[in-house]
Amino acid sequence: MMTTTDTSTNTARFGTPAQPSLNLGVIGNCSISALVDSQGDIVWSCLPRFDGDPVFNALLQPGEAGSRFAVELEDLVSTRQSYEPNTAVLRTILTDRSGNSIEITDFAPRFHSRSRLFRPVTLVRKVRPLHGAPRIRVRLKLAFDWGKTEPIVTRGSNHVRYVGTQMTLRLNTDAPVSYVLEEQPFLLSKTQHFLLGADESLSTGIADTALQFERETIAYWRKWSQGLSIPLEWQDAVIRSAITLKLSLYEETGAIVAAMTTSIPESPHSGRNWDYRYCWLRDAFFVVRALNSLSETGTMEDYLRWLSNVVIEATTGHIQPLYGIGLESQLPESTMDHFAGYREMGPVRVGNQAAEHFQHDVYGNIVLGAAQAFHDRRLLHPAGAAEFRYLERIGEHAVRVYGTPDAGMWELRTRARVHTSSALMSWAACDRLAKIAEHLGFAERVHYWSAHAGRMRDEILERSWNPTRKAFAESFGGRELDASVLLMSEVGLVDASDPRFVSTVDAMEASLCDGPFMRRYEAADDFGKPETSFNICTFWRIDALARIGRTEQAREIFEAMLAARNPLGLLSEDTHSETREMWGNFPQTYSMVGVINAAIALSKPWRSVI
Repeated sequence: MMTTTDTSTNTARFGTPAQPSLNLGVIGNCSISALVDSQGDIVWSCLPRFDGDPVFNALLQPGEAGSRFAVELEDLVSTRQSYEPNTAVLRTILTDRSGNSIEITDFAPRFHSRSRLFRPVTLVRKVRPLHGAPRIRVRLKLAFDWGKTEPIVTRGSNHVRYVGTQMTLRLNTDAPVSYVLEEQPFLLSKTQHFLLGADESLSTGIADTALQFERETIAYWRKWSQGLSIPLEWQDAVIRSAITLKLSLYEETGAIVAAMTTSIPESPHSGRNWDYRYCWLRDAFFVVRALNSLSETGTMEDYLRWLSNVVIEATTGHIQPLYGIGLESQLPESTMDHFAGYREMGPVRVGNQAAEHFQHDVYGNIVLGAAQAFHDRRLLHPAGAAEFRYLERIGEHAVRVYGTPDAGMWELRTRARVHTSSALMSWAACDRLAKIAEHLGFAERVHYWSAHAGRMRDEILERSWNPTRKAFAESFGGRELDASVLLMSEVGLVDASDPRFVSTVDAMEASLCDGPFMRRYEAADDFGKPETSFNICTFWRIDALARIGRTEQAREIFEAMLAARNPLGLLSEDTHSETREMWGNFPQTYSMVGVINAAIALSKPWRSVI
């Protein structure tokens, strides 16, 4: 997918930066990431890991106060942007009024070296002239400590050091260092390379290093993509979604972040600004399952390393809905009041109070996330009896909290109910534990967990059903509708052909949908009623429609969701049903999961063409 932007209204020789938007590309290597805007500016990157200090923060701090890494073309009139096919390598082409043009290549190195995956804390930029005599200006402004501290800058013959109290970064470059430091425009007569990372010297020349990193990184991603088992239709969308999900893995520990950003509002001026740079057990399960469906099981094995530590450390029984990517349990929430926020829509939050919540669906999400490891004989480290014993502890917690009030999966801060979705996941935990026990030959445990699952299933179907609404409600004895109950069919509690489930889908389409898009729930929450649709809910709708046989309607909605992606094929958390603009943190793993699941559910089979 390629995007083209016309910037011909810029009258200055070096125009102003692009206005903050989510028309961004993501690059990364499972250690770090960066977001690149349509003009090739790096506007967001947290170092030395996903939840670290945003050394480039212009996404949330627009104007001169923000920090960015820009390569500006004089008299810019248009931009084009695309990924190198089947990779996480991004290319941006800038063209000026006279037809002179340059190409910026951005990536983070990732490839096999010395019997390990090489994924350094390094961003690589290659800038090469494509046509004519383009004149560029390099503007590299770093900030530390959430924009509060400017680095001390020192220079060498081919490097610049940015020294902070907690971190020092080095830019190795074969561009004139004086031009970089002074932001002096110059003619780009040959390819220039910029490697920003740890304060270390390179073992080989700058150009040679950048060329090797690019070649090896492209080869890695192409090989990785080649191993995916993809559907016949919508292949490019699925591959881009899969790569984006992979980039959300913090491979050192195995955690999977929900998104790369914090505090992109869920809707304009809503105050619904949250920090998503952590690992939600719920979101991670959906990521793992989506990648498993493409035969990419390595992410699951990495995640289970992290998840096993969460389970073992939960000595009190309570498990949080999210943790830091290094297993941090304390994620105190604060605001960075000196940040203007995305499009000056603060607040900018760091940390997430939801870590303190009681969300009872978490236990089911743990069991569901681990279940395949007991059945899949391809895995390097399949789970067995020992892992089952640990997982049974989680099942006991699911039994204990079943039918008790919680904050629910939407993390309501001022209201607790017996949420149907939480009860559903307790059932799923017991149901999957029974299946695992059967696989392991533990007959007594099969009976034990099946009995719990059967009891829960009967009660969920009875107590969540609202005869007036003719739908399963969001809570036991409730009447309001919530898209999360669509998971009843997806996780197997009810058959999609069950008249009650079909009726529920009909009721939700009448009350929660704005055209193809679906909101989360009817009821007002702590901030009022949601204004935007929640992308994963729309994908749950697509899945439900496909399951009950309304395939053409599901395909139409799926095409609408594909059209709602940004020009590089990425989605945030929310879509405004009227403007079709993206809102919420970005790129949102939940949303990218939905693309994969919908494509698999709706695609024509390979056997239809081969």
